[in-house]
Amino acid sequence: MPMLLYTFLDAYDLSGKQIAPFCTSGGSGLCGTVAAIRRLEPHAAVLSGLSLGGPISPQTIAGWLSKLGTLDA
Repeated sequence: MPMLLYTFLDAYDLSGKQIAPFCTSGGSGLCGTVAAIRRLEPHAAVLSGLSLGGPISPQTIAGWLSKLGTLDA
């Protein structure tokens, strides 16, 4: 996870919020990002992450959001 996100998570209290991590990557994907966010924001709901590599389609993103329950299917 980029240091900028550590700084952001230190500066804001996301208690009671939902966090849906995502990234674009040529290789490493989310690695330990979800676990790190859960450690830094223990009172937030950290949802399943999405790592996108290669071509990105709106359908892929909409499908992920739908599975999270943030969009109607």
